[in-house]
Amino acid sequence: LRWGCDASLADDICHFNRQSAERRGYWETTTLPKEAANAAFIRFHDSNSGNVLFTVPSKPGRTLKAFLRESKDHGWPSFRDHEVCWKWVRVLPGGEVVSVGGSHLGHNIPDYGGNRYCINLVSVAGRPRRLGWVPCLAPSPA
Repeated sequence: LRWGCDASLADDICHFNRQSAERRGYWETTTLPKEAANAAFIRFHDSNSGNVLFTVPSKPGRTLKAFLRESKDHGWPSFRDHEVCWKWVRVLPGGEVVSVGGSHLGHNIPDYGGNRYCINLVSVAGRPRRLGWVPCLAPSPA
């Protein structure tokens, strides 16, 4: 997994789980903040399939710095609608966010800014797929 994420924790969170989450602020203990400080953008990939699930920043959208600030405020990586690759992500009734492959990612917790997808970093710390990789070109759902 990327950013030094714990593979055992990822297994616990991503599989056979509907509610559990990594601890608040876990993402800040990884190398993601350091990498983000020098990045133009970051793609977050499914820890199982390698499919791209979220991209920050995204057009139209907020800056990477704004994403990091909001994630720090809430304790988990927090994505907005325009940062989601809807080809590979679904929101189930009740708000659970999953990948099309079945990985538990987190939950939609709407706030003043609209939908806020509160996502476990271990669920989206996968390495990009190499063979058969399909970029996220799917529009947001209507």
